[in-house]
Amino acid sequence: MSEVKQAHTIHHVLFPTTDTDRTADWYERVFGMKRVPVTRRMGSLEVLLLTNGNFDLHFTPVDEPASLAPYHFALEVEDWDAFIAHLEGLSIDYADVRERPQNNSKTSEIKDPNGHGVEIVWHADRNW
Repeated sequence: MSEVKQAHTIHHVLFPTTDTDRTADWYERVFGMKRVPVTRRMGSLEVLLLTNGNFDLHFTPVDEPASLAPYHFALEVEDWDAFIAHLEGLSIDYADVRERPQNNSKTSEIKDPNGHGVEIVWHADRNW
């Protein structure tokens, strides 16, 4: 029996959005992501594709905000203080910072324009 290979990284995640332009603009300003021209459709819907070169985010247009569930994902940042200053420069509110001494990390959360939680994580010992 062959050994099962571990997953290497997340390729993309998919979330609903009520406004693809607003969503693309926000992720570009906050995380430097770029819109990818769509060459395929997901059923009859055109999917918003964003990338930063390391991972992708996909958003499916929906008509009703009520159809949005409370989604959440986490992104690791390289420089905690610089990223917090970036958020403050954009006037983006973030949750109280939680420090976790057990793994020498910090975490907080922001909300994207669709209300999805984006957890910001930083590990002091991460080797980039």
